[in-house]
Amino acid sequence: MRIAIASDHAALALKADLVQWLGELGHDVADLGPYNADSVDYPDYGYKLASAMAAGEAERGIALCGSGIGISIAVNRNPAVRCALVGEPLSAKLSREHNDANVLAMGARLTGLDMAKACVEAFLATPFAGDRHVRRVTKLSNPAL
Repeated sequence: MRIAIASDHAALALKADLVQWLGELGHDVADLGPYNADSVDYPDYGYKLASAMAAGEAERGIALCGSGIGISIAVNRNPAVRCALVGEPLSAKLSREHNDANVLAMGARLTGLDMAKACVEAFLATPFAGDRHVRRVTKLSNPAL
């Protein structure tokens, strides 16, 4: 699977660990930065990730910052993206199953590596259930419906 991942400086280490792990699993990972520990603004990387997703450059995305909150807000400003902030695997699974989320957000200061991996595994393995959820997901990008 083609996966785009971006973070801020607070989540740099978690991003690096996830990039390596996802590569070892055979995924094609696009690391959108940052690439060093210099302080950056999470919206810049959230917008970069959202643009990549909207352009079809990746099937799924992972957004990381200290809490996961700021970057998830930035990513969700793009109507082509449905980003879910999670901290455990059931929420990651349900974000795919019910909401057809295409980006997963997590907070590096709140989620350890093992839990982050469990969330990513659930997110990548779960298909969208479709059916009654299609109408609702369509309204997320088209509120007038």
